[in-house]
Amino acid sequence: MNMLQNHIQALVFCAQSPISIEEIQRALSESLEMEILVSDVLESIEEINEHLAGAGFAFQIYAIGGGYQFLTKPEYQDTVGVYLKQKSKKKLSTSALETLAIIAYKQPITRSAVEQIRGVGCDYAIHKLLEKELIEIKGKAETIGRPVLYGTSQKFMDYFGINHIKDLPQLKDFTTEENMIGEIAD
Repeated sequence: MNMLQNHIQALVFCAQSPISIEEIQRALSESLEMEILVSDVLESIEEINEHLAGAGFAFQIYAIGGGYQFLTKPEYQDTVGVYLKQKSKKKLSTSALETLAIIAYKQPITRSAVEQIRGVGCDYAIHKLLEKELIEIKGKAETIGRPVLYGTSQKFMDYFGINHIKDLPQLKDFTTEENMIGEIAD
Protein backbone atom coordinates (compact mmCIF):
# COMPACT_ATOMS: atom_id res chain seq x y z
CA MET A 1 0.00 0.00 0.00
CA ASN A 2 1.18 3.46 -0.78
CA MET A 3 1.18 6.57 1.38
CA LEU A 4 -2.00 7.99 -0.19
CA GLN A 5 -3.91 4.79 0.57
CA ASN A 6 -2.71 4.82 4.18
CA HIS A 7 -3.92 8.41 4.61
CA ILE A 8 -7.29 7.57 3.05
CA GLN A 9 -7.70 4.60 5.41
CA ALA A 10 -6.88 6.84 8.38
CA LEU A 11 -9.50 9.40 7.33
CA VAL A 12 -12.23 6.82 6.69
CA PHE A 13 -11.42 5.06 9.96
CA CYS A 14 -11.52 8.19 12.13
CA ALA A 15 -14.69 9.65 10.55
CA GLN A 16 -17.68 9.10 12.83
CA SER A 17 -20.05 9.06 9.86
CA PRO A 18 -19.56 8.48 6.12
CA ILE A 19 -16.90 10.86 4.82
CA SER A 20 -17.47 12.36 1.38
CA ILE A 21 -14.97 12.05 -1.44
CA GLU A 22 -14.62 15.85 -1.42
CA GLU A 23 -13.79 15.88 2.32
CA ILE A 24 -11.16 13.20 1.77
CA GLN A 25 -9.70 15.10 -1.19
CA ARG A 26 -9.55 18.43 0.68
CA ALA A 27 -8.02 16.90 3.82
CA LEU A 28 -5.37 15.07 1.79
CA SER A 29 -4.53 18.10 -0.35
CA GLU A 30 -4.07 20.25 2.74
CA SER A 31 -2.18 17.75 4.89
CA LEU A 32 0.11 16.50 2.11
CA GLU A 33 0.54 20.03 0.73
CA MET A 34 -0.11 18.94 -2.84
CA GLU A 35 -3.12 18.78 -5.11
CA ILE A 36 -4.86 15.43 -4.82
CA LEU A 37 -7.48 14.73 -7.48
CA VAL A 38 -10.84 13.11 -6.73
CA SER A 39 -9.99 10.48 -9.35
CA ASP A 40 -6.81 9.63 -7.38
CA VAL A 41 -8.88 9.16 -4.23
CA LEU A 42 -11.43 6.94 -5.99
CA GLU A 43 -8.67 4.84 -7.55
CA SER A 44 -6.96 4.47 -4.18
CA ILE A 45 -10.20 3.36 -2.50
CA GLU A 46 -10.61 0.67 -5.18
CA GLU A 47 -7.02 -0.49 -4.58
CA ILE A 48 -7.56 -0.55 -0.81
CA ASN A 49 -10.66 -2.71 -1.26
CA GLU A 50 -8.78 -5.08 -3.60
CA HIS A 51 -6.09 -5.45 -0.95
CA LEU A 52 -8.64 -6.02 1.83
CA ALA A 53 -10.48 -8.62 -0.27
CA GLY A 54 -7.30 -10.48 -1.17
CA ALA A 55 -5.90 -10.47 2.35
CA GLY A 56 -9.06 -11.96 3.86
CA PHE A 57 -10.12 -9.02 6.02
CA ALA A 58 -13.65 -8.98 7.46
CA PHE A 59 -14.23 -5.35 6.47
CA GLN A 60 -13.80 -2.98 3.54
CA ILE A 61 -14.62 0.58 2.50
CA TYR A 62 -18.20 0.99 1.31
CA ALA A 63 -19.89 3.93 -0.42
CA ILE A 64 -22.82 4.73 1.86
CA GLY A 65 -24.84 7.80 2.83
CA GLY A 66 -23.08 10.10 0.37
CA GLY A 67 -19.63 9.13 1.62
CA TYR A 68 -17.29 6.29 2.49
CA GLN A 69 -17.12 4.18 5.62
CA PHE A 70 -15.43 1.02 6.87
CA LEU A 71 -18.09 -1.67 7.30
CA THR A 72 -18.00 -5.40 7.88
CA LYS A 73 -18.49 -7.58 4.82
CA PRO A 74 -21.96 -9.12 4.27
CA GLU A 75 -20.75 -12.65 5.06
CA TYR A 76 -20.17 -11.56 8.68
CA GLN A 77 -23.64 -10.02 9.04
CA ASP A 78 -25.04 -12.86 11.17
CA THR A 79 -22.19 -12.76 13.69
CA VAL A 80 -22.31 -8.98 14.02
CA GLY A 81 -26.12 -9.08 14.22
CA VAL A 82 -26.05 -11.54 17.13
CA TYR A 83 -23.57 -9.36 19.01
CA LEU A 84 -25.58 -6.17 18.43
CA LYS A 85 -28.81 -7.92 19.42
CA GLN A 86 -27.23 -9.16 22.66
CA LYS A 87 -25.89 -5.72 23.44
CA SER A 88 -29.18 -3.93 22.78
CA LYS A 89 -31.23 -6.42 24.81
CA LYS A 90 -29.53 -5.42 28.00
CA LYS A 91 -32.09 -3.31 29.79
CA LEU A 92 -31.31 -0.68 32.33
CA SER A 93 -31.34 -1.88 35.91
CA THR A 94 -33.61 -0.31 38.50
CA SER A 95 -30.61 1.50 39.99
CA ALA A 96 -29.66 2.87 36.55
CA LEU A 97 -33.23 4.09 35.99
CA GLU A 98 -33.27 5.74 39.42
CA THR A 99 -29.92 7.37 38.67
CA LEU A 100 -31.17 8.54 35.27
CA ALA A 101 -34.29 10.07 36.83
CA ILE A 102 -32.23 11.94 39.42
CA ILE A 103 -29.85 13.26 36.77
CA ALA A 104 -32.76 14.27 34.50
CA TYR A 105 -34.54 16.27 37.20
CA LYS A 106 -31.53 17.70 39.04
CA GLN A 107 -29.07 18.33 36.19
CA PRO A 108 -26.36 19.39 36.08
CA ILE A 109 -25.44 17.19 39.04
CA THR A 110 -22.32 15.51 40.41
CA ARG A 111 -21.98 11.80 41.09
CA SER A 112 -21.69 12.44 44.82
CA ALA A 113 -24.94 14.45 44.83
CA VAL A 114 -26.71 11.57 43.04
CA GLU A 115 -25.27 9.14 45.61
CA GLN A 116 -26.44 11.38 48.44
CA ILE A 117 -30.00 11.35 47.07
CA ARG A 118 -30.02 7.59 46.40
CA GLY A 119 -28.12 6.68 49.56
CA VAL A 120 -25.87 4.22 47.71
CA GLY A 121 -22.98 4.31 45.24
CA CYS A 122 -23.84 4.83 41.59
CA ASP A 123 -20.53 4.51 39.71
CA TYR A 124 -21.69 1.50 37.71
CA ALA A 125 -25.09 3.03 36.89
CA ILE A 126 -23.47 6.24 35.66
CA HIS A 127 -20.97 4.21 33.60
CA LYS A 128 -23.85 2.29 31.93
CA LEU A 129 -25.82 5.48 31.27
CA LEU A 130 -22.75 7.08 29.67
CA GLU A 131 -22.17 3.92 27.62
CA LYS A 132 -25.76 3.99 26.34
CA GLU A 133 -25.34 7.74 25.68
CA LEU A 134 -28.39 8.65 27.76
CA ILE A 135 -26.31 11.06 29.85
CA GLU A 136 -23.22 13.09 29.09
CA ILE A 137 -20.61 15.13 30.89
CA LYS A 138 -21.77 18.74 31.03
CA GLY A 139 -18.68 20.23 32.65
CA LYS A 140 -17.06 20.51 36.05
CA ALA A 141 -18.46 21.96 39.26
CA GLU A 142 -16.84 25.05 40.75
CA THR A 143 -16.31 23.29 44.08
CA ILE A 144 -13.29 21.67 45.72
CA GLY A 145 -11.91 18.92 43.50
CA ARG A 146 -13.93 20.17 40.51
CA PRO A 147 -16.15 17.07 40.23
CA VAL A 148 -17.73 16.17 36.90
CA LEU A 149 -21.28 17.39 36.25
CA TYR A 150 -23.70 15.06 34.47
CA GLY A 151 -26.81 15.86 32.47
CA THR A 152 -29.06 14.19 29.94
CA SER A 153 -28.08 13.87 26.29
CA GLN A 154 -29.92 14.46 23.03
CA LYS A 155 -30.34 10.69 22.77
CA PHE A 156 -32.23 10.81 26.10
CA MET A 157 -34.51 13.52 24.67
CA ASP A 158 -35.10 11.53 21.47
CA TYR A 159 -35.73 8.28 23.33
CA PHE A 160 -38.30 9.82 25.68
CA GLY A 161 -39.83 11.99 22.93
CA ILE A 162 -39.22 15.36 24.54
CA ASN A 163 -37.77 18.52 23.04
CA HIS A 164 -36.63 20.19 26.23
CA ILE A 165 -35.96 19.09 29.78
CA LYS A 166 -38.91 21.29 30.84
CA ASP A 167 -41.14 18.78 29.00
CA LEU A 168 -40.45 16.14 31.66
CA PRO A 169 -43.49 15.35 33.82
CA GLN A 170 -43.59 17.45 36.96
CA LEU A 171 -42.66 15.71 40.18
CA LYS A 172 -45.60 15.34 42.55
CA ASP A 173 -45.68 17.59 45.55
CA PHE A 174 -46.15 15.16 48.41
CA THR A 175 -47.25 17.87 50.85
CA THR A 176 -50.58 18.64 49.21
CA GLU A 177 -53.83 17.52 50.82
CA GLU A 178 -54.65 15.08 48.01
CA ASN A 179 -51.57 13.06 48.90
CA MET A 180 -52.27 12.93 52.63
CA ILE A 181 -53.57 9.89 54.43
CA GLY A 182 -56.13 10.43 57.17
CA GLU A 183 -57.48 13.70 58.43
CA ILE A 184 -55.60 16.89 59.15
CA ALA A 185 -55.24 17.56 62.89
CA ASP A 186 -56.57 20.88 64.16
